[in-house]
Amino acid sequence: MSEAATLCEAFQRTAATRGPAPALRTVQGDVTTWAQYAERVASVAAGLHGLGVRHGDTVALMLTNRPEFHVVDCAAFHLGAIPFSLYNTLPPDQLTDVLARSRARVLVTELRFLGVLRRSLAGTDVEHLVTVDDFADDAIGLAAVEAAAPTGFDFTEAWQRVRPDDVLTLIHTSGTTGRSKAVEITHAGMTAQLDATEQLLGITHEDSHLSFLPAAHIADRWASHYTNIRFGTRLTCVPELKNVSAALTSVRPTLFGAVPAVWQRLKAGLDAALTEADPALRALVEDCVDTARRLRPGRRAGTLTPEQSKELDQAEPVLAELRKRLGLDRARICVTGAAPASAELVAFFHAIGVPLGDAWGMSELSGMALMNPPGDPRPGTVGRPVPGARIRVAEDGELLVNAPFLMRGYRDEPELTAQAVDSDGWLHTGDVVGVDDDGNVRIIDRKKDIIINTGGKNMSPTRIETVLLESSPLIGHAVVIGDGRPHNVALIVPDREAVTARAATCDLDGQIAAAVADANTRLSRPERIRAHAVLREAWEPGGPELTVTLKVRRGTVEQRYAQLVESLYAH
Repeated sequence: MSEAATLCEAFQRTAATRGPAPALRTVQGDVTTWAQYAERVASVAAGLHGLGVRHGDTVALMLTNRPEFHVVDCAAFHLGAIPFSLYNTLPPDQLTDVLARSRARVLVTELRFLGVLRRSLAGTDVEHLVTVDDFADDAIGLAAVEAAAPTGFDFTEAWQRVRPDDVLTLIHTSGTTGRSKAVEITHAGMTAQLDATEQLLGITHEDSHLSFLPAAHIADRWASHYTNIRFGTRLTCVPELKNVSAALTSVRPTLFGAVPAVWQRLKAGLDAALTEADPALRALVEDCVDTARRLRPGRRAGTLTPEQSKELDQAEPVLAELRKRLGLDRARICVTGAAPASAELVAFFHAIGVPLGDAWGMSELSGMALMNPPGDPRPGTVGRPVPGARIRVAEDGELLVNAPFLMRGYRDEPELTAQAVDSDGWLHTGDVVGVDDDGNVRIIDRKKDIIINTGGKNMSPTRIETVLLESSPLIGHAVVIGDGRPHNVALIVPDREAVTARAATCDLDGQIAAAVADANTRLSRPERIRAHAVLREAWEPGGPELTVTLKVRRGTVEQRYAQLVESLYAH
């Protein structure tokens, strides 16, 4: 448990004790020490104060994953202000909406985003555009903001005035349907989340990790930004998702979390390399992986015979090389979340010795609420409540959560807050779940996404889509449609990297048709896919079809492809 009641106190304690140690790193190898980090935070805080930022004000950030994000965000909350991040992929109308509702007067960004921001500021309260990488006619450089700071500003007095119940940040929910809501996360709430993280994962200053998800998402703020501040870890900023694989092999982190699509791409990279490898080497690797799949569960349970232990030990050098090739040879905590991970995907990483565990959380819960404990994976579940969290299951199967890291509420939305959190403090998550005898939770689906066909059969589209994804690495996304229909159909988006890797031998339509047929053998009769379409256009994270964490926006997809869906039913 932390003695620091706010993230300001946590940062000051860490900076004081870790002074010359590396705090932030770029993929190019530039390092910011804790002492340099602290000095710059104080300087930027003074500059923001000079722009009129005061306790309780909001400060908008539109930045890639770079050290300056951490500096500016940290500086703002040291003033008692409320920094929040904008998704870099938002179109102008959505940027205008978020900025107008936030009432932010200062927006910190990069030159690359000025074009879209200039089209977004009408009707907002933004008075100051600040750029971290240079200056422009209508934007002031961050260095100039620091240089113009008032001389009498008392930084220490400012951050010591920050209280635990002050709002630390706003997380604008990714909004798979409708308008986003601004979740208010307090210093006390995030401190409680980090307390749970410490108890469950044992993170220390010896750990290293990557920041590559958008800072507008709770996962990056909790697992990267605030975890770094609290525990004094070494954090590498990765501005482009496509560079994650290279960053992994360069940094070789001890902590790594990602959405299932990223884990699938890592596996696809290994598969592609093996496809081109010498047949004898490929056979050796496949044999070692098969051996580990068969024997690792027994090693965890302590039930292997001496001969089986020897067989697994003999496979270990090959498995260790696979982990090294991925950059996960030092990883002690690996997490997948934000969307369901297939059992096949998790089983592969367990087989090669990567300690991958599933987890579940929400912006409204400041991060994670359920997690497979390290060393005790329960495939097919998202584990048990993290320390401090309590769960209940409503009569209709909906998961309810109560925790000290529950949001304060949706900003300026008391009615929506009351709909989400009942009078007894239980968050109604919208997820339908099952709980086994050991307390492990299995996510079935979102309540609003359950399919009920014309025969009255209830089905989880997520379960069907997961089986489809398991059937072939060529499938990047699958959307099953069937509510109020006689049977199910599917829209399938190929995985571009997997298709490119197999371009020479890939009959795409034929292989996906075979994958659907294979999936149908593992689905019940009502769940089976009777017709499908392979979409040729790419779906980009943060675009119309996908959130930034690669969740499908079902309503948008069904509306956009309505004619295609009708044609599938017509045939």
